[in-house]
Amino acid sequence: MEEKILKTKKNGMKALILIVLVYLVGIAAMVGGIVMTESGNDLGFVLAVPGILWVCVGWIPLLGLKVLKPQEALVLTLFGKYIGTLKGEGFYYVNPFCSGVNPAAATKLKQSGDVDGAAKGAAANGANANVTVEMASKKISLKIMTLNNNRQKVNDCLGNPVEIGIAVMWRVVDTAKAVFNVDNFKEYLSLQCDSALRNIVRIYPYDIAPNVDTTGDGIADEGSLRGSSDLVAQRIRDEIQQKVSDAGLEILEARITYLAYAPEIAAAMLQRQQASAVVDARKLIVDGAVGMVEMALERLAQNNTVELDEERKAAMVSNLLVVLCGNRDAQPVVNSGSIY
Repeated sequence: MEEKILKTKKNGMKALILIVLVYLVGIAAMVGGIVMTESGNDLGFVLAVPGILWVCVGWIPLLGLKVLKPQEALVLTLFGKYIGTLKGEGFYYVNPFCSGVNPAAATKLKQSGDVDGAAKGAAANGANANVTVEMASKKISLKIMTLNNNRQKVNDCLGNPVEIGIAVMWRVVDTAKAVFNVDNFKEYLSLQCDSALRNIVRIYPYDIAPNVDTTGDGIADEGSLRGSSDLVAQRIRDEIQQKVSDAGLEILEARITYLAYAPEIAAAMLQRQQASAVVDARKLIVDGAVGMVEMALERLAQNNTVELDEERKAAMVSNLLVVLCGNRDAQPVVNSGSIY
């Protein structure tokens, strides 16, 4: 299905003036014919009948008047056949028997632009609100909209369940494909976002893990959901775009809005992270303490400050490591006699 833009229909004001004038002529003919008929003039009947008929059906051409605001479109069909799309702001006049088509009109997702502001206001005004909402809902918004999809629980490449949510910025670029190629383009987009999210997340670990290939080149890398969020979001965006191209949609950007371990393993993973941090800190402390001990022994030997045998060196190393690696301040014992 190819989109056809109707560019020669922006003559709504001229059509409105003409319809009103012809309608007034019909009213005048009806009234004049009735007056002439009552006065006994046979010509009055000839004028009255067409005038009455026009007054009864003369409102039908008014159905062909269409008003569009900026960044709006209206897909038109005539007796089931697609005849074209109105795009851009303006006052249009089309065949009054044309009808607008928007299968996603009643679909409300967690996104901006689902409901027209004017239609919302009309819905709160009274009995005629339903008609106004129905007319407004046939228009398709061409604005950039943001879909804040529901959080998904997905297993990463290591099998750990994580919860992740994304926000997708999108817009309609081909109204004919959006209306006729899929049943409901909003629901279609939402489902494809869920599918693409699962396909990409299962490739990455939550944190950097050894021997994990996230790029598909056969070489282990340091990609992760937490550390490579921009790359993950770009891959999700490309995956969604590939799936929704046939629906006439363009995906401008995808962003990760929420990322966390699933509640059932969150506490255990927090303990694991804390243990890893403690081990790394202890390793750094030990490396520093060993370096300080080596430096102390070298300085003592270099300056001939004191000569220590292997047993005394071992005792000194043990004492220094206890002092430097301990969690609490050491309590020194002063030896006032011989060092031996």
